[in-house]
Amino acid sequence: MSEAIQRESMEYDVVIVGGGPSGMATAIKLQQLAQEKGTELSICLLEKSAEVGAHILSGAVIEPRALNELLPNWEELGAPLKTPVKRDEMHMFSDKGSFKFPGFMIPPAMHNKGNYVVSLSNVVRWLGEQAEAMGIEIYPGFAGAELVYNEDGSVKGVATPNNGVDVEGNHKASFEPGMELHAKYTVFAEGCRGQLGKELQAKFDLNKDADVQHYGIGFKELWEIDPSKHEPGLVVHGSGWPLSKGMTGGSFLYHLNDNMVTMGLIIDLNYSNPNISPFDEFQRMKHHPEFTKYLDGGKRLGYGARALAKGGWNSLGKMSFPGGLIVGCDAGTMNSAKIKGTHTAMKSGMVAAEVLFEHLSNGGEGGQTLSQFDEAFRSSWAGKELKKTRSFAPALHKFGAWFGGTYSFIDQILGGILPTIRDNTPDHAQLKKASECDKPSYPKPDGKLSFDKPSSVFLSNTYHEEDIFCHLTLKDSSVPIEINLKDYDAPEQRYCPAGVYEIVGEDEGKPALQINGQNCIHCKTCDIKDPTQNIVWIAPEGGGGPSYSNM
Repeated sequence: MSEAIQRESMEYDVVIVGGGPSGMATAIKLQQLAQEKGTELSICLLEKSAEVGAHILSGAVIEPRALNELLPNWEELGAPLKTPVKRDEMHMFSDKGSFKFPGFMIPPAMHNKGNYVVSLSNVVRWLGEQAEAMGIEIYPGFAGAELVYNEDGSVKGVATPNNGVDVEGNHKASFEPGMELHAKYTVFAEGCRGQLGKELQAKFDLNKDADVQHYGIGFKELWEIDPSKHEPGLVVHGSGWPLSKGMTGGSFLYHLNDNMVTMGLIIDLNYSNPNISPFDEFQRMKHHPEFTKYLDGGKRLGYGARALAKGGWNSLGKMSFPGGLIVGCDAGTMNSAKIKGTHTAMKSGMVAAEVLFEHLSNGGEGGQTLSQFDEAFRSSWAGKELKKTRSFAPALHKFGAWFGGTYSFIDQILGGILPTIRDNTPDHAQLKKASECDKPSYPKPDGKLSFDKPSSVFLSNTYHEEDIFCHLTLKDSSVPIEINLKDYDAPEQRYCPAGVYEIVGEDEGKPALQINGQNCIHCKTCDIKDPTQNIVWIAPEGGGGPSYSNM
């Protein structure tokens, strides 16, 4: 399609794809360096959500180290970091109670003194305001949907989605071709499982020396609770129940200001039972006494879910290639031992900006491979932090929460010197046949603490234009029934947190997969967990998706 369409183009020094923490940090640092040296750089940032921050979802407790470096006067600039962490709790849950760890048993990475409980979507909105005030061009509602290459194979830039394409792929009367944005260098900051980042990693074999990436799905809700139960700055983490044997992950509950708490559950996507419903595990979790003591009598205000890259140092491939760089969660810079990725993502963007500016200001040509970025990031404090906790995720996968957690705890105490644990089995390859596994029984939602998917998706403010080409594509339309349904009982019906995938027609003996693309909250779980890797997520037109507020 793209070869037959004539598209207009715009030229820049640097194009940044993605307006999350890493993309914003890249743009701001680049502009700072240019202004300090009295030079000019043309910088453009694309953001697929309709407004900056609307697709950002995280717990979130953030470590301000990178922000302190990027914008030391962030407090006087009005950054929405208003709730310093005052107290940590960590629990191991059973179905009826919990063991509360004494302070000396909490792993070093889980201590949050000096950190802040925030709405990351609001933090990113604020970063966008700072970037625009510096003169950076930001285009919300425009995704990077397609890579554009130079004749020598280096990346030339990206194209935005075509608008006005119907469900069959035909051009409507309102059809408008996407715009091409060309640059000397393009920085990809799309977040976890970025569409173009995935393509670049395959094309340039960036992961050939890295372990396979591992992922989790994180659920989050925002609640307003009884003031008498509220403790601003309290951070609660937990593991164990409701996750059954063979599943790893953890829960969280963070107290913001104004009687608000955010809470959620992260489930590692290497689980093997296709009958598991991560959404229902999350809803069940809220009935544990440790959560009900806060949530009873409260009101749910928001819901969302997002995949997160948990492989860390072991899974970190090359981040440079001809004509561009990959930063942040697009590359996999999250520190899963801390359950934090904002500070490392921002630092990766700042290092990328420094490398780009040095190259361009010295008259360097576009389209080169800036391999010095890989070494610069790995030797930065963020890279060293990831290396120290490199065994955390694979140790949990191989040994479970108790033994894996103990190994990681000791390794962190000793500074990361124990033998490296590795896990090179992709998450999607872990699923067993449905007939080999138990079927969990999930209680019906009570409408007070637990809820169904439709009412949850409603709170995410998700919207996609009607009669547009579905952004959830299948490589082979026969696979969902002939393989996924037959062998795994259509697990996409359960691992999707938004009710996008539905098997219909079974009563008539002619089952078919129905894709309710309008429900998609862009979590990317289907692109990750589909056992046949048949589902491919692509960017939709028109800034569609969730619109998170205070999440």
